[in-house]
Amino acid sequence: MSLYTHELRLLLRQRLSLFALVLLAALTFAALGAGMAEVARQRAAIAAIPAAQAEDIGAVADYVGRTQDAGSAAYYSFHPTWDAPAPLAFAALGMRDVSPYILRVRALGLEAQIYDGDTFNPELALPGRFDFAFVLVFLAPLFVVALFHDLVSSEREAGRARTLEALPRGGSALWRRRTAVRLALLWSVLALPFLVAAIVEGVGVLAILAVLALIALYLLFWIGLAALIGRLRWSSVANAATMAAAWLLLVLIVPTLANVAIDRAVPVTEGAEIALAQREAVNHAWDIPREATMRRFYANHPEWAGSAPLGTAFHYKWYLAFHQNGDEHVAAKVAAYRAGLERRDAAARSLGWLLPSVGVQAALTRLAETDLAAQLAYQDRIRAFHTRLREFYYDYVFADKAFDAAAFDRAPRFDTGAMSTRMR
Repeated sequence: MSLYTHELRLLLRQRLSLFALVLLAALTFAALGAGMAEVARQRAAIAAIPAAQAEDIGAVADYVGRTQDAGSAAYYSFHPTWDAPAPLAFAALGMRDVSPYILRVRALGLEAQIYDGDTFNPELALPGRFDFAFVLVFLAPLFVVALFHDLVSSEREAGRARTLEALPRGGSALWRRRTAVRLALLWSVLALPFLVAAIVEGVGVLAILAVLALIALYLLFWIGLAALIGRLRWSSVANAATMAAAWLLLVLIVPTLANVAIDRAVPVTEGAEIALAQREAVNHAWDIPREATMRRFYANHPEWAGSAPLGTAFHYKWYLAFHQNGDEHVAAKVAAYRAGLERRDAAARSLGWLLPSVGVQAALTRLAETDLAAQLAYQDRIRAFHTRLREFYYDYVFADKAFDAAAFDRAPRFDTGAMSTRMR
């Protein structure tokens, strides 16, 4: 029997250690199951889009078919966009938990459509959903405390420390063996369930290896901290209290205060305020001469300036024009909002170099493509699609072309080509 096997048997005889390992394994399985269930729910919702869209467009086509009015088609037709979860999303749901992953848009003002749902509870969003990232970042350090706080001190308190150090292959070699056994067990109860889930979800090899390495590095940080505290030769109780305090500071208090400081240092307008400003600009168009709206619109979009002048009756090209004017009215706010979010995100990622808990969480959400960058990339795809929608409907509305049933089939479809396959 090797010395490592002997140390393993000794460890598993300790009920507290065995219970801690079983509990961590149970939490890991539960988190992975919850994450996979949430991702499956999101995929099912996305898969249901085509049938629901066909039914919706069919009803609109039936209504518009009576007049073949392109403006009515543009106004009543909703077009779905979606952000399919990446294979690793089950492990770190990130912003997919607070931001929409399906958005139906019309060829009207876009900014209000994007930012209408840009509200979430920041207190609930801070720790995130119960997923694998939560277990690793927030809970795993507590199990390091449970297994390492008395690694040496318990032997000293029992009066066996000097005897163990005097034995052949004792002393520092003994503590290294015990540390390696505990690290291997902790890593295994986190990594092996993740590995199975990742294979089931079709995660790429590089992404799997990166997560496995993150698990090991994060555990090593906390084990290293436990070793430093152990060198102070305090009692086991004092060691546990000190490590618990370190966990409280490094995982909860400092990241929360840093987040508050970043928010204050980089003030950002809320997305809902952009939606409100866009709506106010749109509503203002009803109070000004229609010619003023069209002059501004044609100045920015001369390609449509050859359209026939407005008559006295309502025409959708005026309606669509002031919606686009509304988007352009808030364009500077949108750019500033995005730049502010990116500065905050960059600051938080920089903090990750000092706080392992922040760094690991940021790395996991980047690998899982559930971070701010992924959310902004989805918005970019929505904007590109919306531009195609506008050009398609404008071609009918500004030229007064009839919008027949076949035109509905020619409407742009959301491009899923950019859907994540990078980590496969």
